[in-house]
Amino acid sequence: MVAHKMRLSEIPSYIVDLAKKMGATDVAAKLVEARRIMIRFSNNEVTVSKGFLENSVDVFVMIEKHRAATTINTLSLKNIRRSVENIVRTAKSTPPADVYAPLPQGPFTYNSELMKAPEIPLEPDTLISYVESAIRGSLEVGAERAAGTLNASRSRITLTTSGDVYASQELAGIEISIRAFVSEFATGHAVSVAGKLEDFNPEEAGRTAGEIAKAASNPKPGEPGEYMALLGPMVFADIVNQVGSLSSAFLVDAGQSFLVDKLGSEVASRKFTLIDDPTLAGTLGARAFDDEGVPTRRKVIVESGILKTYLHNSMTAKKFGVETTGNAGIIAPYPWNLIVEPGGKSFEDLLAGIDDGIYVTNDWYLRYQNYRTGDFSTIPRDGMFRIKRGEIAESIRELRISDNMLRILNNIVDLSKSREWIRWWEVEIPTLAPYALIGKLNFTKSRM
Repeated sequence: MVAHKMRLSEIPSYIVDLAKKMGATDVAAKLVEARRIMIRFSNNEVTVSKGFLENSVDVFVMIEKHRAATTINTLSLKNIRRSVENIVRTAKSTPPADVYAPLPQGPFTYNSELMKAPEIPLEPDTLISYVESAIRGSLEVGAERAAGTLNASRSRITLTTSGDVYASQELAGIEISIRAFVSEFATGHAVSVAGKLEDFNPEEAGRTAGEIAKAASNPKPGEPGEYMALLGPMVFADIVNQVGSLSSAFLVDAGQSFLVDKLGSEVASRKFTLIDDPTLAGTLGARAFDDEGVPTRRKVIVESGILKTYLHNSMTAKKFGVETTGNAGIIAPYPWNLIVEPGGKSFEDLLAGIDDGIYVTNDWYLRYQNYRTGDFSTIPRDGMFRIKRGEIAESIRELRISDNMLRILNNIVDLSKSREWIRWWEVEIPTLAPYALIGKLNFTKSRM
C-alpha cells in the first residue's frame, strides 16, 4: 500500500521531517522502488516466470548517541507515522554508542554518469529467450540437462537525510545462474551478471557450465592433503568477498575480522590488489552515493599485498579518526563493487605451472571457525579436478577446503589476465575476479 495524497518520492522527506519533530537529531530515509522479473528453469524447461513490484523505506534515526533503524514495507501514511513513532521511541531507550557523529552535511555533487542506469529489458519473452540460449549452450557441449534462475531488475533509490541531502539514482541489472548436469555427481556451474545488456552473455555461461559438467564425469574420491591449487573465478570471488566485507571498520572494531590491527601491514601476496570501485558506470555495483548521501569514490583496499584502508561510514570514521570512505550502510559500512587487478598469465599458463595439484571451479557453504583468525572451511561443488604435470588428470569429489584466509592470500602465486564478474547466492557483492594459483591449500575429507 502506498501513502495517499503523497508521491512515493516525497516519502523520505516526509519521514525525515516527522522524525525530527519527534525529537531525532539525525535522520536518514532511503526509499527503494524495485521492479524485478524472475525466470526459473529446470530439466531444460522454464518452470516459473514471475514479476515483483517492491517498495520499501529504510529509516535510521539518532538522538545524539542513541540510535535505531527499521524498514517500512507498508507505505500508508498511518503505518509510516506509527513506524516513525516506534523507531524514535526505540532510539530513546537504546544504550548510547561510544561516539556521536552527525550525519554528513550536504548538499553534495554527484557523478551524473552514475545517476541513470542503462536499459535492461523486463519483458518475459525476451528474458525467456536468454534462458533458452543458456540451456542450448550447455547442451551443445555435452550436458544432459540444465537448471537455474535469471533475474532482471530496474529500481530507483531516493535518499533524504537531515544533513540536507536529497538524491535519487536509478539501478539496473541482469543475472543468470546456470547449473549443468551430466549425472548426479558430474555438474558445472557458471554465471553471467551485468549492469548493461551488452555485457550479458547467457549462452557463454551455459557453455562454461556444460563444459565443466562434461569434464567432471565419473569423479573419484579425492585424497586429503596439502596441494597447489587453481581456484576458478567463482571460488576466488568468494574469498575476495570475505576480504572486502571484513574490511568494514564496523566488523574490525567489533573484533569480527581477520584484518584487525592489520592496517599498513602485509596481508596478502604482492600479486594481490583489491579495489572497491562503485564509480564504474554500467556495472552491477555502481553507486553515486552511499546511505548517508556521501558521494562514492574508488578506493584501494589492498595494494600489492598491503592493507591500505578499512571501509567507513561517518560513525566508524569518527571512532577511527579518519574520513568516511563513502561506504555507508548506516550501521555497518560495506563494499559496493570489488575488483581484483589482473595478473599476466592465461588459464592454460597457470594450469601448466602445477605438477601435482587440484583445480576447484566452485564452492559453497563457506563458514568460519574463527572470524578473528580467519580459520574457515568451504565445500567445493560442481567440477573439481586433480592436476598432474600441468594437465587435468581426473575428476574428483568428497573434499573440503579447510584453511585460513590470511594464509591463502599470502600463498597467491599468480593470477590470470582474464577476469569474470561474479555474483550469486554465495557471492553477494559484485566481484571482478581472475583465476588464482595458490601455492599451498589444505583439503580435508568431506561427504558432500
